[in-house]
Amino acid sequence: MANGTGGSKDPILVVGGGIGGLAAALRLSRSGHDVVVLEKAAQFVEIGAGLQLAPNATRVLTSLGLMDKIREVGVFPNRLRLKTALTDENLSYLDLGEGFIQRYGAPYVVMHRNDLLTILLQGCQEQPSIELLPGKEIREVENQPDGVIAVCADGTSYRGKALIGADGLWSTVRKKFSDDAPVNSGYVSYRGTVPTDRATAHAPLDEVVAWIGPNLHYVQYPLRSGNLYNQVAVFKSDQYLKGMEDWGNSEELEEKLSVTCEHIRTAMPLLGRDHRWPMYDREPIDKWTIGNITLLGDAAHPMLQYLAQGACQAIEDAEAIGMAFDREPKNVTEALAMYERARTIRTARVQRNARLWGDMWHIDGAGRLMRDELFKTRDPDDHSHIEWLYGKRDLLEVRP
Repeated sequence: MANGTGGSKDPILVVGGGIGGLAAALRLSRSGHDVVVLEKAAQFVEIGAGLQLAPNATRVLTSLGLMDKIREVGVFPNRLRLKTALTDENLSYLDLGEGFIQRYGAPYVVMHRNDLLTILLQGCQEQPSIELLPGKEIREVENQPDGVIAVCADGTSYRGKALIGADGLWSTVRKKFSDDAPVNSGYVSYRGTVPTDRATAHAPLDEVVAWIGPNLHYVQYPLRSGNLYNQVAVFKSDQYLKGMEDWGNSEELEEKLSVTCEHIRTAMPLLGRDHRWPMYDREPIDKWTIGNITLLGDAAHPMLQYLAQGACQAIEDAEAIGMAFDREPKNVTEALAMYERARTIRTARVQRNARLWGDMWHIDGAGRLMRDELFKTRDPDDHSHIEWLYGKRDLLEVRP
């Protein structure tokens, strides 16, 4: 048995070394806790390309002292823009400049997922109170009267005063709380990066642009100080609806996006085809905590990508759980219950709104015409639909 004999001197165990898990480890270490991170993979790496961080996440990253490193590799766009995928017509935009930053207390940043993970990893490595253990696949977690035990596939076991399951969409720890399964949306995503000077068609390099259309969308924005260009194509697969095994393949990608505007069709040849990501989420659950075990990030609330809030909500979770331990430093059970009460309500709203936003992006027919008209008449200074998401708040306050 590793890490002591139980009780208050034991570490907090974090299962999963992704963005949410490492952010939680770093936040908890800053509050004086020993933390052990158990990561299934042989290395701490992130798969994927671009990542959008709204101010509700960058406020937390700033408080963790990471913003200077983020500035070295991130891009701070001036606008988020929506256009039509079929005709390239402008619909609406959100200014991300100085007024936005003053309003929300932090900037909007786009960056490579692995760049953020590397920054978090380096921050954890600098903390003597954090132990990072790759190659530790969790098989079982068990509450004890004075803590929790995690048993790994290699036969090792670890004791902690609490355990945070941050092990993603296919979480092992979540099985303690629910027998639900991920929900396949029938949409598939292709994404990847190219050097900016090789991009055959790109939007303005100070913007994040999403072209939205019937059952599809396309996104572009710069990464790594503008040296890389990120592209994402998403479409609803008829092959999936027909039950075909190889659904959402590159041939279907070409077919579905052949109806889009010239800009997208010109950009498409440099979109990566070697990997595709089926898009899943889960139904919200209102129980994340049993005794000294709780969930965080995609293990707790996996969501569709349309609000660009998956990583942001995991980072919010990390701050919230740190705050809970600050307020209840001697009562692990109450700290986790406080965290759960606030976060289940908040993240359920984000999950449901991500689905609704996706439906709105992908609607066709009369609904599409009405949507386009509403976007075109929107005041660019109107923040009424995003204040709840980006605005400053006490993350332990019980409200959506």
